[in-house]
Amino acid sequence: MFKHILLATDGSPACDRAAQVAAGLARTHGARLTAVYVVDPYPYLGIGQANPIGFQAYIQAAHTHAGQALSRAVEAAQAAGEAALQVETRIVEEATAAHGIAQTAQDEGADLIVMGSHGHGALRKLVLGSVTRRVLAEAVM
Repeated sequence: MFKHILLATDGSPACDRAAQVAAGLARTHGARLTAVYVVDPYPYLGIGQANPIGFQAYIQAAHTHAGQALSRAVEAAQAAGEAALQVETRIVEEATAAHGIAQTAQDEGADLIVMGSHGHGALRKLVLGSVTRRVLAEAVM
């Protein structure tokens, strides 16, 4: 039986489906549901002089996208069933997606992580790895 489910989202259609699955599981098990969005670290830190205006614009845009992605996940989760479902939301900064998701699961005491998969090709997964695989590696430690 699950007590707390963590839904990782990036606002994609694959994550909408994951939200529906997570909501169904939360309803079935009477579990809490928390949706998390991890803001990618600012890509230009450590490369010469950091531009504070560029950093602020990046963070503001990232938070706007995070809010939209979390709203979309909450709507998908709530639309997945007849009974009302409370969905908590979290935005994580200063972490890679995999680490932010795994750390949030640990901090929140989640016993299940639900993620959508984009279905990238085998070669790309082989070369770059996938966020899901990295979350699994960190979460089981």
